[in-house]
Formats: sequence, structure tokens, C-alpha cells
Amino acid sequence: MDDVQHFAGPPDWLWYILFYFVLAGLSGGSYLIATLIRLRGSPADEPMARIGFYVAFPPVLIAPILLALDLGQPWRFWHMLWNMTPGGQGLNIAYWSPMSIGAWGLVVYGAFTTVSFLAALARDGKIRLPVVVRLDNRIFNVAGAFFGLFIAGYTGVLLSVSNQPVWSDTWALGGLFLASGLSGSAALLMLLTRFRPEARSSSGMLSISERLYALLELVLITVFALTLVAAGTSAQVFGPPWILLWLVVLSGLVPGLYGLATERLSPSGAAALRHSLLAPSVVLCGVLALRAVVIFSVQV
Repeated sequence: MDDVQHFAGPPDWLWYILFYFVLAGLSGGSYLIATLIRLRGSPADEPMARIGFYVAFPPVLIAPILLALDLGQPWRFWHMLWNMTPGGQGLNIAYWSPMSIGAWGLVVYGAFTTVSFLAALARDGKIRLPVVVRLDNRIFNVAGAFFGLFIAGYTGVLLSVSNQPVWSDTWALGGLFLASGLSGSAALLMLLTRFRPEARSSSGMLSISERLYALLELVLITVFALTLVAAGTSAQVFGPPWILLWLVVLSGLVPGLYGLATERLSPSGAAALRHSLLAPSVVLCGVLALRAVVIFSVQV
């Protein structure tokens, strides 16, 4: 067992931070998936891509509010972006601070999601903004997807670089949160096709993606568990009562793993399961449960 010393006390985060972590994963995952769909170049996939860009935008408005509320003194959020020291006012870019990097990453990513959201509205004929349509091209989307990838996995990396038991005992949290965010985003997009029938032609491809994301998430959960066993802290996160939440997490993997086992990479068959209300909802519950058990098991 590794002899690891943890000096910092638990952060005593409230429920706000849980939903911040969930929304960051779903936003970054949705933007990345929407970009991958658009890169295929098929006009039939464009309605699904627009759903992804729509979904990616609202969380970047809500997430900073949740983060600021969890600080206890919300106005201090701006201190991460702007130096308030008398005589030293200016942009506060602390490249050595994970919190500062995350705050700026969220700001930059927010600019990409805003443009893509407005462009999706314009392409759907809801508004007239030709400038954002021209700006929202594939190169722009790829750059935004890079920051979406960062945002979706950053929350896990932030935990890993802390000096807390469980979080700092593993290197798998960044990848695990990213895989979970992608799986949840795919499920959410498939769920939203109920309200945009013209996007259903892309559901088969999205179903294949969700199966692969679920498999990746299962692999990373296994790595996460093994690294905690090696560190001697596995009982803290996998013992009672947290095992109940892990059952929810594993239930969220069932639709994807079932489709992979029965249909492999075929877009037919199990894809029909995703058109139900139940399967995507179970996946999204798993996304929420994963972050809840990882965050709050450390704080008891």
C-alpha cells in the first residue's frame, strides 16, 4: 500500500458543485459529439449536430453560477479572472493554478458555445445572423470541441491534483469523467430526438458511439477501483452506503453494454432501445450518481 499523506481538509462542497460537474460534462460532451457528427459531412446528420450545439450552450450559463454559489461568497468568482489587488488590477491568468486554468477554459469555451448556439438558431431560421453562420465552420467547431474536451474532463483532473484521499490516489478521474460525460451526452441527444424527428436518421451512429463510451467508462471504473485498492482507500468510496450509488452508475452502463454485446457496431437493433424514454434516463442517472459518489464519499 502506498504511504500517502493528505494534509488538506475536505472541501465541504454542497450540492451546487455536483450539478456544476454534471453540466460541464454534458456540455463539453455534447459539443464534441456535435462536431464529430458535422465532420461526417452528411446533410442528413445536420439536425442532430444542431441538437448538440443547442444542448452545449445553457450549461455554460448555469455552471458558473453554481460554482460561484458554492464559493460561499459568489462575487469572489471574478477574482479568478481579474486581479483585484490595488495597483495590480488586470487579467488574472495563473497558469500554475488548476482553478485559474479551469475558469479561463470555461470562459473561452463559453465563447465557442455561444457562437455555435446562435449559428444553430440562424440555420433553423429562428434568427438572422449571417456573421455567426460564416464563423461557425468546421475549423471553428474543432477548436471548440478541443475546449469542450477539456471542460468535460477537467473536473476529474481538478480532483486528482487535490490533496484529498481517493481523489489524489488515482490518475483515472479525468478520463472517467470524460467518458461518463460523453456517454451521458450521447444519451441526452438521443432522448431529444423525440422532439426533432428529422434527427432520428443519425440515431444509429449515435447509438454506436454510446456503446463505445459505455465500454470506455467501464474500463476506467475498473482502473479507478484498482488504483484505490493499491492506495488502500477503496473502502471509503466503494463501501456502504456508497455501493448503492455504484449500482446506479453500473445500471447506466447497461444500455450501451447490452447494445455492444447484442449488436456490436451495427446501427440497427439495440438502437431502438435508445428511442425509449427509459434507457437514456437511466444513463443520465448514472452520470449524476458517478459524480455524487466520487465527490461526496470523500467529505464524510
